[in-house]
Amino acid sequence: MKKIILIRHGKTIGNTEARYIGTTDQPLCDEGIAALREMKYPQPDIIFCSPMKRCLQTASLIYPDLAPRIVRDLRECEFGDFERKNHAELDGNEYYQRWIDSGGSLPFPNGESPNGFRQRVANAFVACVNSAAFGSAAFVVHGGTIMAVMEAFAIPQKSYFDYMVKNGHGFIGNFDGARITDAVEL
Repeated sequence: MKKIILIRHGKTIGNTEARYIGTTDQPLCDEGIAALREMKYPQPDIIFCSPMKRCLQTASLIYPDLAPRIVRDLRECEFGDFERKNHAELDGNEYYQRWIDSGGSLPFPNGESPNGFRQRVANAFVACVNSAAFGSAAFVVHGGTIMAVMEAFAIPQKSYFDYMVKNGHGFIGNFDGARITDAVEL
């Protein structure tokens, strides 16, 4: 049994404006940095991290003495034509409306499919936990990444959108090699 700590990166300007920020490599904003400094996190043996600036900055702020293992496939979904836009800017866009009407199941135009994203993240998570001996691991990643991991592995099973968390928050639970149990929100 391994302890798993899933942490969403701190807030960025894009987050404050409710934008789809997937592949845009934004740094943390001052508000995000300040909020992270107020939080307390469990100490892991190892850190796995998305390669995006916001995740690397978050990891260095909350775990300054641990060097993260960067895992490309833990990055956020590629939002394609929706990237850097928010709901107000996409309102009236026929592709956006189709995506909304689908419950978020259609591929993003010129981006990644939600199912492909979820499978990529689930595979990367399993590869990480199988790659090293550790008692506890922190994953400093994106909201969508956490949602994909929890949907794939958490017991009791819930839907992807049930696992949304605020910036700087996440879940801690136990991973037995197949399932995350006893998960609580950070």
